[in-house]
This record gives sequence, C-alpha cells and structure tokens, in this order.
Amino acid sequence: MLLAGSPLYETIGPDTLAKYKGDQYLKGWAELWDNDTLPWDKGSPNPALEDTLIQQRSTIGGPLVHAQDKTYRKKALVPGCGRGFDVLLLASFGYDAYGLEYSAAGVEACKSEQAINGHRYPVRDPEVGQGEIIFVQGDFFQNDWLEKLNLSFNQFDLIYDYSFLCALSPSMRPMWALRHTQLLTSSPVGNLICLEFPRHKDPLKPGPPYGLSSEAYMEHLSHPGEDIPYDSQGFAKNNPLRESSERGLERVAHFQPARTHANGKDEQGVIQDRVSVWRRRN
Repeated sequence: MLLAGSPLYETIGPDTLAKYKGDQYLKGWAELWDNDTLPWDKGSPNPALEDTLIQQRSTIGGPLVHAQDKTYRKKALVPGCGRGFDVLLLASFGYDAYGLEYSAAGVEACKSEQAINGHRYPVRDPEVGQGEIIFVQGDFFQNDWLEKLNLSFNQFDLIYDYSFLCALSPSMRPMWALRHTQLLTSSPVGNLICLEFPRHKDPLKPGPPYGLSSEAYMEHLSHPGEDIPYDSQGFAKNNPLRESSERGLERVAHFQPARTHANGKDEQGVIQDRVSVWRRRN
C-alpha cells in the first residue's frame, strides 16, 4: 500500500477503517479499494527501492542464483502491494515478483496497471532478462495464497515492506515480524528490505499510517512474535542488553536513502525515511 499525502500525514479512510475492529480490519481496506478511495497511491515505485537494488547489490546480491549446474531466479514478495508498482520494478530487475493484496479489486488494479503501464519498466539487464510477474489475492497472515501459488514457508528470497507495517494496527506488529520469518528463505542470503516510514510522525497520533521509529523495526524483527514494550511517548524501548531471539533477524544495513517519496520528508524537505536490510542470523 503506497501512502500519498503531505508530510503532515492525514489518516487514511478513518471513517471506513473504524467500522472494522480486530481481525476484521482487512474488510476496511477492501472497502476503500471497492470505493476507489486510494489516497496512498503515488503512481510509481519509491525511488529508494530502485536505488537500493542498484547501490546495495554487494549486500543483497542479484536476482539470479547460480547453484552447481543450475541457474534460477530469486522470488521477491511485496505484501500490500497497492497497484503493483514495486512488483513491476522488481521484475524489471530480473526477480520473479509476487504482489499480494487482500482485495479482489486491488488485484485487478494491479493487472490493469501491468497491462497499461508495464512498458514503463524496461528490462534492466538484457543478460538477466525480466522475471515473472504474479499478483495474488490473500491475507498476508494466512496460508491460502501460498497454496494458490503452490508455495510453502521460507521460499521468498527477497521481501519488500514499505507502507505495509505502518498500515497495520500497532498490536499486530509482533505477528508481522513473525510472519516475515516464516516467509523469508531459510538460506542466509535471503533479504527483507524495509523502507522505514513514517519515522517523523508522532507515534501517538491516530493512523494509518501509524508513526514508526527505527527502534520499533529493530525490536520487533530481532524478537519476532514477542510483545515489545513501548514508552509513554509511543516509542519502542530499545534494550541493548537483551539477547535477540534465535529466530530473530539481523540488521545488515541501515541508511538514509538519497531519494524517496515526498511524504518521507519533513516540512523542511529533509529525508526522514530510512532503509534497513534484514537477514537470518548465521
């Protein structure tokens, strides 16, 4: 879900989302799609992802795996993919790219975007070629969509999370982190790329998007499935003496991108977004 708007961050469809409590929240997002109320739609991938794929290749690797006498494409997943801009970008780099949306209307919008504007994503390397593009309907936290794809756990080599976490109720963050460990490949070279957003929104203000700090990503992904304490200001408490979970992910890169969408900047135009790359511990 790509969130639009100014750096002041108006909440997205609050009246619609407020009608659906607890695990019914997805119906609110589906209603927004059905009503064509898409304030998060920016019309293009975030340039921070494009730059990361190019500039951080020594960290995340390329889209192909060469194993003995076999070469195959890595699988990349974008949960809450919106109109699929990031999926199309990843495929242009050579990944077999999977876009997941809960709404049937959302999936159809992705397919339409591919049909109409797919030419805007030319192949980056002719020797690598373009990867396959697959859009699927389903709930990120359930397994039915994996079954539709004939996939199981730990089969995605790259997962990209931009405005998916900030769209979830804060109470779902432990589940979000745990789910990534279930989907990311068990190989140590699998990478979760997070574009941390919105870091400069007060985390006590209503959402979505809900304000997030880099410490929140660190605490949840290094302790997936566990309840993380937050202070009175809404920030995750960082305890450097606390040991990471055995199944937790390790942050292998963290940096300020040179480019991002306008709503990732503060009122002075300074980029507040950060990119973090996570991997299984060796």
